[in-house]
Amino acid sequence: MSIATKTGDDGTTALLFRKRVSKTHPRVMTYGRVDELSSALGLCRAFSQDEVTKAAILQIQQQLIHFMGELATDDEDQERYQEKYGKDAITMDMVDRFSDLVKEKEETVTFRGWTFAGETVADAFFDQARTTCRRAERGVVALKESGATIRPELIQYLNRLADLLWLWGREHA
Repeated sequence: MSIATKTGDDGTTALLFRKRVSKTHPRVMTYGRVDELSSALGLCRAFSQDEVTKAAILQIQQQLIHFMGELATDDEDQERYQEKYGKDAITMDMVDRFSDLVKEKEETVTFRGWTFAGETVADAFFDQARTTCRRAERGVVALKESGATIRPELIQYLNRLADLLWLWGREHA
């Protein structure tokens, strides 16, 4: 079976549950930004020397699959999505875990004033991931402002993740 279905050759793509939309549809643009974030996190994972951080990043990448699934589901199919995949949805427990990690890192990571990416390759990748996360966060907010139903946990998840990525960047500098 080929991954090249050619169904997108007309500039459309399928949301979950088969609804076809333009590749520039706000949902597609938004879950695309989250996909970019997952790829950026892959670079962080590849260049981090800390096994605990690497394991945490892999777990985040797995969570982002479900995050994208929720974004790739039109409002009228959200109930169906939750019935089928809700057990893996982004939760407040995940947001709280990020908050806890941020507090832990704030106790050990030192920084003074503004920082610049590039002290190390890993630091640069963490800062790139952070800015990619903020772009994804803005996309989710814009999708919500356009009238889509977005659970608050999704925005909070990205907001806390960006904070954590900033601290991981300082830790890897």
